[in-house]
Amino acid sequence: MFRSTFFATGLFVMLTGASFLFVDKLVLSHKVTTQEPQQVREPEFRGFLGMTSLNKDKQEELNPPDWAAFSLMSVGAVTMLYAVALPKRN
Repeated sequence: MFRSTFFATGLFVMLTGASFLFVDKLVLSHKVTTQEPQQVREPEFRGFLGMTSLNKDKQEELNPPDWAAFSLMSVGAVTMLYAVALPKRN
């Protein structure tokens, strides 16, 4: 059970990273309704935590940094290799 769980998790993370290679930004279709004016947020830890913003239509945009794709693909690949290397149960 652990082997398939780790393999599926690694595959999902790796495919998410691969999709970040082909995407500049993702626009979510729902509209954000706020009563107070939107405050400008500074990017937090190297721009990763502050990668969402609102566009002029009040839709959320996800702008992944360039390094996020390669980091997610490498973490997913290592997790999949770990799943293959797990010892088999008797």
